[in-house]
Amino acid sequence: MDIAAADVPPGKMYKLLVSTVMPRPIALVSTLNAEGAPNAAPFSFFNVFSDAPPLVVIGIEARRGDGRPHKDTARNIIDRGEFVVNLVSQAIAEQMVVCAVDFPEGVDEFAESGFTPRPSKQIKVPGIAEAPVSFECKVFNLQALPHNRTLVTGEIVHLHFRDGLVDDNMHIDTAGLDLVGRMQGGGWYSTTRDRFQIPLMTVDEWRAKKDKRT
Repeated sequence: MDIAAADVPPGKMYKLLVSTVMPRPIALVSTLNAEGAPNAAPFSFFNVFSDAPPLVVIGIEARRGDGRPHKDTARNIIDRGEFVVNLVSQAIAEQMVVCAVDFPEGVDEFAESGFTPRPSKQIKVPGIAEAPVSFECKVFNLQALPHNRTLVTGEIVHLHFRDGLVDDNMHIDTAGLDLVGRMQGGGWYSTTRDRFQIPLMTVDEWRAKKDKRT
């Protein structure tokens, strides 16, 4: 089947993309509103895109049906210019889903989910103490997209790791992270426990391997 993207409305395109591009890492984004109240919400249109400078990119969809142009997270990031990306382990996955509930404006997702705010080092927005990894970010770029969507690029200015996850050589205990990824709709997720390794090869190594096959 061949499908022209221009022929697919946004809702159906969303279904096609989230059911094929997976698993997707989850950014559990914490922000503060104009009054200083905390907010937390998960996004799986997310990844890292650069190490120098260290950048994360998050795609935030528009709100649906309430007349407001932006979700709380996007509005808070636009207003304050900073946010924290908290990564999601399986241990906090159910609490993360609570943060995805469409609560009325002003509800504290930290309180509803049982997450503990952790003071940040370089920004005012708190991270989530239960997250294995948190990135303090300042806005690097904001791109307004059609349908009131927002593409947020943030520069990581400080990193938090749970004790024991990083050694002196900056090697990460990936099993200890036990991160989860977002799969298709219907509340499906995956873990990072099932892994396999295919080492990179030099040209000579590839040619030698190819010769053995022939």
